[in-house]
Amino acid sequence: MKKILLICFFIVAAFAVYFFIDNEQNIAFLSSEESERVESQVSEIKRITESNSKYNKEIAFLIDMKIPSGKNRFFVYDLKTNKILDQGLVAHGSGSETGIKGKLKFSNIPNSFSTSLGQYSIGNHYMGKFGKAYKLYGLDDTNNNAFKRDIVFHYYYDVPYKEKDGYICNSQGCPMVNKKYFDRLAKIIDSSKSEIVMSIYY
Repeated sequence: MKKILLICFFIVAAFAVYFFIDNEQNIAFLSSEESERVESQVSEIKRITESNSKYNKEIAFLIDMKIPSGKNRFFVYDLKTNKILDQGLVAHGSGSETGIKGKLKFSNIPNSFSTSLGQYSIGNHYMGKFGKAYKLYGLDDTNNNAFKRDIVFHYYYDVPYKEKDGYICNSQGCPMVNKKYFDRLAKIIDSSKSEIVMSIYY
């Protein structure tokens, strides 16, 4: 009996270790330039959240378009402790490609298939052609056509879960992540009683 309990213990422990390793993100250190960009965006987000009670004052999402798409550039940020809690890959719009490695362009024009820079508020979810997705509302002149352009936050199975060399697939302008990563983010969004701000910057 003791031997069976011991075996069961090791099985449970193995699953616990696997679950922890699989879900715990190794948050990489940002370069000084990346950190400066984060700090700049966080300052703007805090200005927005402190001026309006409808926005979440604890959590924000940051997307750094200067970082190549094959590297983690979607960050879950704790506005209270000023720390990155989670990170993952995110695709940008095909219309943002310039043909020059490492250089992107951005547009707020309908049918441009481009990513739009700026602050967004994350709205209600709905079931679309890609499954569960969240409506996005642009808060700046650079992205105020987001709702009209059907720019939403959604997942897509071709987006890798882990970092890779090179670049990943493009969207039609939406911030698009892996399903597994999306599920983690959806839990944060759905549990929030106020609107989370998402910042896309370059």
